[in-house]
Amino acid sequence: MAHFAKPENALKRADELINVGQKQDALQALHDLITSKRYRAWQKPLEKIMFKYLDLCVDLKRGRFAKDGLIQYRIVCQQVNVSSLEEVIKHFLHLSTEKAEQARSQADALEEALDVDDLEADRKPEDLQLSIVSGEKGKDRSDRELVTPWFKFLWETYRTVLEILRNNSKLEALYAMTAHKAFQFCKQYKRTTEFRRLCEIIRNHLANLNKYRDQRDRPDLSAPESLQLYLDTRFDQLKVATELGLWQEAFRSVEDIYGLMCMVKKTPKSSLLMVYYSKLTEIFWISSSPLYHAYAWFKLFSLQKNFNKNLSQKDLQLIASSVVLAALSVPPFDKAQSASHMELENEKERNLRMANLIGFNLEPKFEGRDMLSRSALLFELVSRGVLSCASQEVKDLFHVLEHEFHPLDLGSKIQPLLEKISKSGGKLSSAPSLPEVQLSQYVPSLEKLATLRLLQQVSKIYQTIRIESLSQLVPFFEFSVVEKISVDAVKNNFVAMKVDHMKGVVIFGNLGIESDGLKDHLAVFAESLNKVRAMLYPVPSKASKLGGIVPNLAETVEKEHKRLLARKSIIEKRKEDQERQQLEMEREEEQKRLKLQKLTEEAEQKRLAAELQERRKQRILREIEEKELEEAQALLEDTEKRMKKGKKKTLLDGEKVTKETVKQRALTEQVKERQEMEKKLQKLAKTMDYLERAKREEAAPLIEAAYQRRLVEEREFYEREQQREVELSRERHESDLKEKSRLSRMLEFKETFQGEVISRRQAEFDRIRTEREERISQMIRARKQERDIKRKQLYYLTTEEERIRKLQEEEEARKREEAEKRKKQEAEHRAKLDEIAEKQRQRERELEEKEKKRREEVLKGTDAPPARPAEPTVAPATAAAPPAAAPAPASGKYVPRFKRQTAEVSGPAAPAPAQSAGESDRWGNRGPPPADDHWGSNRGGPSQRPDRWVPGSRGSDRPSGGDAWRSGEERRSPFGSSRPRPAQR
Repeated sequence: MAHFAKPENALKRADELINVGQKQDALQALHDLITSKRYRAWQKPLEKIMFKYLDLCVDLKRGRFAKDGLIQYRIVCQQVNVSSLEEVIKHFLHLSTEKAEQARSQADALEEALDVDDLEADRKPEDLQLSIVSGEKGKDRSDRELVTPWFKFLWETYRTVLEILRNNSKLEALYAMTAHKAFQFCKQYKRTTEFRRLCEIIRNHLANLNKYRDQRDRPDLSAPESLQLYLDTRFDQLKVATELGLWQEAFRSVEDIYGLMCMVKKTPKSSLLMVYYSKLTEIFWISSSPLYHAYAWFKLFSLQKNFNKNLSQKDLQLIASSVVLAALSVPPFDKAQSASHMELENEKERNLRMANLIGFNLEPKFEGRDMLSRSALLFELVSRGVLSCASQEVKDLFHVLEHEFHPLDLGSKIQPLLEKISKSGGKLSSAPSLPEVQLSQYVPSLEKLATLRLLQQVSKIYQTIRIESLSQLVPFFEFSVVEKISVDAVKNNFVAMKVDHMKGVVIFGNLGIESDGLKDHLAVFAESLNKVRAMLYPVPSKASKLGGIVPNLAETVEKEHKRLLARKSIIEKRKEDQERQQLEMEREEEQKRLKLQKLTEEAEQKRLAAELQERRKQRILREIEEKELEEAQALLEDTEKRMKKGKKKTLLDGEKVTKETVKQRALTEQVKERQEMEKKLQKLAKTMDYLERAKREEAAPLIEAAYQRRLVEEREFYEREQQREVELSRERHESDLKEKSRLSRMLEFKETFQGEVISRRQAEFDRIRTEREERISQMIRARKQERDIKRKQLYYLTTEEERIRKLQEEEEARKREEAEKRKKQEAEHRAKLDEIAEKQRQRERELEEKEKKRREEVLKGTDAPPARPAEPTVAPATAAAPPAAAPAPASGKYVPRFKRQTAEVSGPAAPAPAQSAGESDRWGNRGPPPADDHWGSNRGGPSQRPDRWVPGSRGSDRPSGGDAWRSGEERRSPFGSSRPRPAQR
């Protein structure tokens, strides 16, 4: 390690080494000078040395040396000349960037040259092997060797500069500029890995800045200039992250901005907030968080409307349309309803975190999951007039989806609106900080929302609908997509439905739980009974005059009563308002008096506190002055003890001694001592230089004489060794000739043995080759047989399948013919039965007509009804039959009891005719047939005959055992036609 009396000497030595091509030695010499403890005081030549040192570091790509030198130079000039450090660092950055740009301009294919995932990773083993095996390197590898090292060195430069400037409050602007350049480097060359590392480095710097608050040169974030620089750096980081597509890193950048604001308790400017929310909209859209995306758009709309004075009406309408469409794109159901407790807690924490980021609340005090919701956002949009600023298509879409009920033509109403919306959008001319607004990105979400609304509305009017009909109602998607959407809706309890693909229908259920259906079942039952009663006993169409007047009178009385009550309540309310106003005036006067009294007391307290603070401040200042005086005295005594006796300087009497004065004096003495010591060292170095030169001048002739002697000795030794080597070679040649003559007699035997070995191996080889050929031929024959067997099996299976298929087709044709034949026979049999039934009904009508004529003749022959009914004449064939039952009333209708009693008192009914022998045979000796009124002879003929027993008859009028119920069933054909049951013979 060389020592230089002056820094300029080191610089000259470095130039000399550079001129002879020894840049590494020059760099080492300057590095030793910079890291030496002798040059810790800043001097102007040190700046030139640093420039030269950094030039060598850049040329040789020595990032470690550059970092060590900059750290030492920062220590030297931190408290003396910080601007020099700034100039050196700018020079370093300029050199690194210039070299990288030169390498980039020299490379023909930049994209192939920069195809490296990680600039900090070493070369891979396979790359090293490829470079060794291939004799001529390709263009890609040459580009890699040319460009990649310089970009790697540039990346190390940015890291080094950021590490050096991280805790320097005087170079905050340079720190921000370096970070901005590093971001642009990552953006220009698509360095995603380095960008993540750069964000992590800056994040760690800020964390360490908050962790170690007692550092001397620590930046003060409460200062507006420092805060603005840090915010600009974070916003540059956010912009580059979104442009590179690193959305996770962009979200972390948003959290960094929010954390920085929470740290200093200040809100950034409106222009920065616009960028903040515009990037949030992109992040939340990419992360599939439509609710947070909509809230970010809403905040961005509020900022633009309140702070952007140049905002045009067209841009305002476009932003408002984006806000409304983003809000509508949010799913109408909460996906966390069916989640577990842990998931709900995580969702709650996430909502709280997102609400803080979106609302930019620096001190959040709210709790709960309902702070961010779709319904709350839509209410805010309507109440704050955002919807009124949107375009007409967006307004119509909002009303159709949220307020109107069109289950059958919802899709047809929405589709033209979506087509118009998809064509809207563009760049905002009056808001350049915002991204390009494209309303078409919301169309898929709106189509999904429209499908959900359609399913919800259809479920209210249908219980079952065919899949084809439902597909026609949804023109946006195929039914498979609709089915996927309905799965999410059913899962989140938005709609209850079930798809039955076997029947091809969609079944809608009831969303209400069992308790909701049972809590009002009595009221529902009462309403149903009222409806039944109204159907059984309808209200007469013509009401009486009194019935028309009384309801109106009751309504008039009710209205008058309500009017009087309302007037009374208004009078009471006015009295209460007057009393309230009187009390309010008294309360205000009392509050004014108390407020004035409180202000007076506060002013007095402030005055007393100010006086107390002033006295305390004066006391603290006196204590500080006394303490400084004591420290100055102690420091002065210590300084006098360390100083030499001849150099003591006593203070004048009455001179004011302070700590700063003593420090300044001690510093002056130290500088003088250092200068004297440097002069002594320079003198000593000059003396040592003279002595070294004298010793070398005296030793030069002695060294030359020793060299000549050594040269003669070496020549003699070489000649002796050469002669000895010649003799040894001659002896080895003679011994080799003797050995050859000795072994030449064995040559014939060697050739014989060699021929035998070769012939034996040739025979073995021929045998093995013959066996192999035979084995291969056998394998070929076996494989040929296998292929023949497989082809035969395949042919057999094909023919068998064809035969079975033909048999099945013949069997199906036979079954179809039999089914058609069976249907034809059934149709013919049914036609015959209908014909027989029609003939039977014709015969019955003829018999009834004859019976009717006979009764009319009997009734005309009798002048007056008998006092009691006559006994029917019994035929000889029916002598064993039981006596006839009492006569039934003449009508088949139901007759009340009091009317029957009146009829019995007034006179007996007409006597029933005697039963004929044919009728007895017809009823099969089971008793007499029903009375005439059961057959309905007085009600218009046999076509109105009842099929069951009619209530209204007593005693023997009612058939015994169930014959009356059986009579209608026995006369009914199994195919729907009515025919009589044949009599028993």
